[in-house]
Amino acid sequence: MPPPFTPSRPLAYACLALSMALVGSYVALSKPLAAIFPVLLLAWLRFGIGGVAMLHWLKKPPDEPPLTPRTRRLLFLESFLGNFLFTLCMITGVKLTTAVSAGVILAAIPAAVAVLSWLFLRERVAARVWAGVACAVLGIALVALSKQELPAPSPSALAPSNTAHLAWLGNLLLIGAVLCEASYAVIGKSLTASLSPRRISALINGWGFVLSTPFGLWLAWRFDFGAVPASMWVLLVFYALAACMWTVWLWMTGLKSVPAAQAGVFTVLLPISAAAVGVLVLGERLSTLQLLAYGVALTGVLLATLPSRAAWRVGRR
Repeated sequence: MPPPFTPSRPLAYACLALSMALVGSYVALSKPLAAIFPVLLLAWLRFGIGGVAMLHWLKKPPDEPPLTPRTRRLLFLESFLGNFLFTLCMITGVKLTTAVSAGVILAAIPAAVAVLSWLFLRERVAARVWAGVACAVLGIALVALSKQELPAPSPSALAPSNTAHLAWLGNLLLIGAVLCEASYAVIGKSLTASLSPRRISALINGWGFVLSTPFGLWLAWRFDFGAVPASMWVLLVFYALAACMWTVWLWMTGLKSVPAAQAGVFTVLLPISAAAVGVLVLGERLSTLQLLAYGVALTGVLLATLPSRAAWRVGRR
């Protein structure tokens, strides 16, 4: 029986980066979907489409050990926190604010991942990784100094469906999404020790479908599906495959070779790609201070992933 595939560090970094870039894309693109579908119905459709696409991933590989009670609990928590609650908090939060504001708050994820991996996985977090985390926190502080976001240059931009007194709720929900995503990274690292990335993806998606089915059926009974334009169905399929299949598999593949705290630094690509989609697709604008903040966040990725001096010396021998 061949040993399970473990990616090299560069390939693992690429998987983590692509995973978070895709997450950021669908964070922003979920905004027009949330304007049409109720949040819980959207979540149910997402898990359903993803489940159909991953049916062949559910089969247990011959070399995989039986699921222990602990592994079953972790799979449930991974889905409940990282899929179900994250979806609700993220979609609702984005609906109450702008994609750019969502990106700013979600930049706190690297700090949350580092702290949780230190607390629960007992990972030894290197000083350079902490420096990378600090860059993400500094980026948030820089954006917080900005008084307000600039108005969109085009009337086609999607305006947030909130009023001033509901802005705090959108921010609070996005903070909840930060904690859910950090838990997802830490639990995922534990799961990769015994399960393949494909199997993890399929199993946690199955739990997400089970959790959302009662709400989805109730909302679907009253929903007018015929009023949904074809373009939104295409966007929904992309959203479902990206959120349930591609990003999870990429993330779990990267986690097989990278500590959770170091992998967490790659989550800065989530808010960066969300902001990019907000600007390029949704017609929003970034201030100079926000651009600087995201530049600092990218510096954090470099700090966390560049080889240390010891590694350079070994490589030169």
